[in-house]
Formats: sequence, structure tokens, C-alpha cells
Amino acid sequence: MGLTQRPFHKSWSSPFRIIIFGFLLVILLGSFLLMLPVATKEGVVTPFSDALFTATSAVCVTGLVVHDTATYWSNFGQFIIVLLIQIGGLGVVTVAGAFGILSGRRIGLMQRSTMQEAIAAPNVGGVVRLTGFILKTALVVELLGAAALFPVFWQEFGLVKGLWYALFHSISAFCNAGFDLMGIKEPFSSLVDYADNPVVSVAIPLLIIIGGIGFLTWDDIRTNRLHITRYRMQSKVILVVTGSLILLPGIYFFLFEFAREPVGKRLLLSFFQAVTPRTAGFNTADLTAMSESGQTIITMLMLIGGSPGSTAGGMKTTTLAVLLANALAVFRRNEYPHFFNRRISKETISQAATIFAMYLGLFLAGGLVISRMEGQPILDSLFETASAIGTVGLSLGLTPQLHTVSRLILIGLMFFGRVGGLTLIFAALSSTQNSSARLPQERITVG
Repeated sequence: MGLTQRPFHKSWSSPFRIIIFGFLLVILLGSFLLMLPVATKEGVVTPFSDALFTATSAVCVTGLVVHDTATYWSNFGQFIIVLLIQIGGLGVVTVAGAFGILSGRRIGLMQRSTMQEAIAAPNVGGVVRLTGFILKTALVVELLGAAALFPVFWQEFGLVKGLWYALFHSISAFCNAGFDLMGIKEPFSSLVDYADNPVVSVAIPLLIIIGGIGFLTWDDIRTNRLHITRYRMQSKVILVVTGSLILLPGIYFFLFEFAREPVGKRLLLSFFQAVTPRTAGFNTADLTAMSESGQTIITMLMLIGGSPGSTAGGMKTTTLAVLLANALAVFRRNEYPHFFNRRISKETISQAATIFAMYLGLFLAGGLVISRMEGQPILDSLFETASAIGTVGLSLGLTPQLHTVSRLILIGLMFFGRVGGLTLIFAALSSTQNSSARLPQERITVG
């Protein structure tokens, strides 16, 4: 979502409506497909509420589940889930645009505008080229990820099943979804059995990072290589914040949460758990065995989420960066906060504050309601709502136990975490600029 001033025509909301209706259509279609008896291993009709929850979680690349993916869903059901993950990760509009590009149809201005909003592109020009870059990047990275994981899964599950597992988990990780097929060992176990496996414990986080940084940042890296000074301000901010949000929690986990483990395993556990909370949803550690401090840190990371224009959801790293820069400017008594000698407009700051307030309010309200209705500890309930609104998928085991109303709350939070900002925040945009500021202003996306 853009945070600098750009002109909007009178029907400015049309692209956002298209995006929302597109996501809703895919979710409903996925729900009906998952209700088919062929989608389950037992050949039964899945209740609509369960199918809706699973489809929403897949399309919104969350990973929260009410049924174990490996043991409940058939191969057909698992294929539908990974297809929904792929569509949700790349974005419904991006996938639709890809079909238009491949069919040779002319992409009109309205379609380009919608594609621009969907991928958080800085302008309409070049959006078709950027869409092509997104598709190629996703294909290459997911295939490379599957190739890295394949030897491990081949050795354990055989050729065909190992290939499917490698591809499924590569797509799920790159799209920051967190769905896994390891329930055949123990339901809802995620990747705990691979805590000391360096291939899985490194490949999965790298896929998560690549998908969560954002395609605009990767386009910047491809174009400017190591000339970091030429990067967009947004790319610089994303790289700095992403690195910090991996390093600092990783150090904490290493020093306190996994101190009893051997050094090698301790490093892998710390790295994995530092990466995955920001919208990925895999885990190699037993989250219920972590301290409340560790669980609280994971909850905060889940709320932050990934970066704009990425496969990830959540509040976004740039929103956090803008809020911190504004706080620093207040401490220093500067008129405007800034990044890399580029000032941040007041509109940008107010929108970042609005996004933060909405995420925080929905996260707290959802957690309080679920805790009250289900009679569950408030920290456990807040953990689940943070996981939902941050489109993460990590769980303390509470989600499968929830009743219909609580599940509907999580469905709403997942949907908001993936597409809500596109419709609720743009209404606050203003075209007013302050030309008296001495520092040049540059566009940055926060949600």
C-alpha cells in the first residue's frame, strides 16, 4: 500500500474492490473443492466451516489449521491447498494478470492500476514487466528450494513422495504459508523432527526470507547489484529492519531459550525461530515448552509480519520502521523523521500509526473475545490472534479446539491481515505535500 501522494481518479476504490472480491472468490471456490469427499483420505464431506477455515488460511498464506494437513486431506486435497497457497502468495490479481500476459491480451489501464496496487508497485509504468519478474522469481526460487529439500525427503519417504514433499514445503515456505505434511509422524508437529537437520533448518528459513523481503526489493537488488546507495529508500529500510528482526531475536533465543542444546543445534533452532514468526508458520521447536518471554517475543514478531509487495502478510516491516523513526525524531526534536536523507511525510506517519492501531486493536479484541468465550488463558488466545492477523500460522495448539464463533474471528483476522490494508487505509491518503521541507521526499510503502 502506497504512502506517498499519488493522484487517484474518482473511482479510486475499484482496484481494491477487485482485489478483495478476487480473494473472496478464490477462498469460496477453494472451500467448495475441499468439501468434496475426494479431498479427504476418509472420503467424507468436510463441513463448510472447516473447509472455509482451511481455504482462508491457505489463500491468506497463514497456516493455522483445524485438521492436520497430512493425515486428514488426500493427495487431491493437499494439491488444492498448495494451489491456494501459490495463488494467495503471489496474489490473486498477479496470477490473473499472468494469465492475461501469457494469453497475449492487451492489459488496459484499469488492469494495470489494479496490478499496481496488488504488488505495491511505485507506479503504473513497468507493472507488466514487474509482474513477469515476480512469476519468474517465484518459479525459480521454489524449484531451487525443492531441489535443496529433495535429498532429505527422498531418503526418508522415497522418490515420488519425497519429490511431492519437497515441492509442497518449498512453495509453502516461499509463500510464507507454514502448511506442512509432517503430521504423518505426529499430528500438528510441523518440522520439529528436523531441528538438527542443517539442510531443512537453513533452506526453509532462506525461502521464507526471500519470499518475505518483497519482489520490489529483489528487483532493486537485481538492477543495482551491490550498489546499495542506488537502492530505493524502501528497499534499504526493508533490508535493515529484516536483518535486525532476525539478528536480535536470534541472539535472545540462543542465549536463553535453547541454552541447553548442543551449539550446532542451538544455532539452527535460534535462526529458525527468529525467521519463522514473521508470517511463515513453521517451527522446529516445541513452542508450548518455551518460556512466556519467548512466546511474547514470537507474538510481537508475528504482528510485525513481512515486507510490502511480498508473499507475506502482517503489519509490515516498513510500518514499524516509520513508527520508530518518528519516535526518534521526537526524541531529537526534529520536525520530520527521515531515512537515508529522505524525509517521511506527515501523511505517511499518520497512516503508519493508523495501521498499527488497527492491528493492535483487532489483535487484542480478538484475543480477549476468544479467551472469554473458550475459557482459555489470555496469552494463549493472544498468541493465536497474532498468528491469524499476522498471517503466520504458528499455534500453541488452541486453534483445533475452538468453536465456530472463535474460528470465524480467526478467519476475519486472517483475511484482514492479508488484504485489509488495501481497502481500509487508502481512504486516508492525501495529495497534500509540504514543499517547505529541506529534505527530498521519497515513496515508502507501510502496509
